[in-house]
Amino acid sequence: MDSIATLEADLLHRYQHKTPRSAGLHQGATKVMPGGDTRTGTFHLPYPIYVSRGHGCRLWDADGNEYRDFLNNFTSLLHGHAHPVVHEALVTQAARGTVHGTANELQVELAELLCDRVPSVERLRFCNSGTEATLFALRAAKAFTGRAKIMKMGGGYHGSHDQVAVAMAPPYGTTANLGLSPGALNEVVLGSFNDLDHTADLIRRHRNELAAVIVEPMMGSAGALPAEPAFLRGLRTVTEECGVLLILDEIITFRLGFGGLQEHYGIRPDLTTFGKIIGGGLPVGAFGGRADIMAAYDPASGTPIVHSGTYNGNAVTMAAGLATLKLYDRGSVDRLNGTGDRLRAQLNQTIAASGLEATVAGFGSVMQLHFLNGPLHTADQAARGDKRLLRLVHLSLLVDGIFTAGRQMYVLSTAMTPQVLDEFHDRFATALEAITHLSAQSAGR
Repeated sequence: MDSIATLEADLLHRYQHKTPRSAGLHQGATKVMPGGDTRTGTFHLPYPIYVSRGHGCRLWDADGNEYRDFLNNFTSLLHGHAHPVVHEALVTQAARGTVHGTANELQVELAELLCDRVPSVERLRFCNSGTEATLFALRAAKAFTGRAKIMKMGGGYHGSHDQVAVAMAPPYGTTANLGLSPGALNEVVLGSFNDLDHTADLIRRHRNELAAVIVEPMMGSAGALPAEPAFLRGLRTVTEECGVLLILDEIITFRLGFGGLQEHYGIRPDLTTFGKIIGGGLPVGAFGGRADIMAAYDPASGTPIVHSGTYNGNAVTMAAGLATLKLYDRGSVDRLNGTGDRLRAQLNQTIAASGLEATVAGFGSVMQLHFLNGPLHTADQAARGDKRLLRLVHLSLLVDGIFTAGRQMYVLSTAMTPQVLDEFHDRFATALEAITHLSAQSAGR
């Protein structure tokens, strides 16, 4: 058994010893769900922890173990768990009903808030997930342009409908994933994140077929990789030149700027998609942009795009989203981003001192560890990182009371104190120390 396998076996033993009730719950789950799982991104072997409750930046699992939550439901929990103001908004609205089968005032109030914060959004509609948001934004682009093809970046994550699921996971070729419509592959032109020359050339070559280019200002699932300013600005220029719409997917990145990362980059897209924090911890999505494009959804127009949904704009989600965003003013955005930037710098200093080939990429309150020398610019680069070492860090943090995703994405909340951040850093350093020791052993052979 090699040294990595030995350390992994030790960490697994400690993990399983600590979480027997989670193990039992997972065994029962396998009898009613395939693999005991209902959310691919949160699954890891031998089984995930089963969480009983959360408060602030802390979680407790079914065995009573306490964790510091450095995932925050993949960026959606901006203020941590059960923030008193958000909780009060939920309880108050729930007492009045959660959904009523017609319009409500809270929809208008949240839409006004989003349009005010993001000047490129002149009209907006609500849905129930990021997947729905990108699906309906792309549908609007196709209706407006009369074209069927889209461009996405290799490794870009925009949800799970067919077109955007092409080239979502490495290797980032234009190969369709299992279960996708064969036609989806032929309707996607694959751009390269942060490679403007190649991507702009493709847009020009396909200008008469492309409805839209959809891109994240910071690639989330591919590794918390920020766009280079020249890349995004160049995309805006070439899409305008070619009459192709530009859609910014701000489902993750809206937390990174008062007006999203489009404000930071100085970009005005044609359409923007939202999710995560705008629902205050409840399922949500939204899409919006230019009034002339969004007019395709106007039900008074006579021939609108049909966009229904039992829970679109439901009152309890709108209430939670409003409470969350009202707490997140410009000062709060700057403070949380500053905290994230300092932590990321501290983690990279610790990595440098360890001698390991690794880097923590990201922007503000969202970051991700890669066992590669940085800086990283593309999804292809990030995909080459050592996944076995990421697993060791993941298990080490879990047994030391830090909850993260298997891919080692770290997400901050406003509920975190300096003490909690110090605890995270110390336990991160402990995980790296064990790996450094492995490297020294290997070098000594």
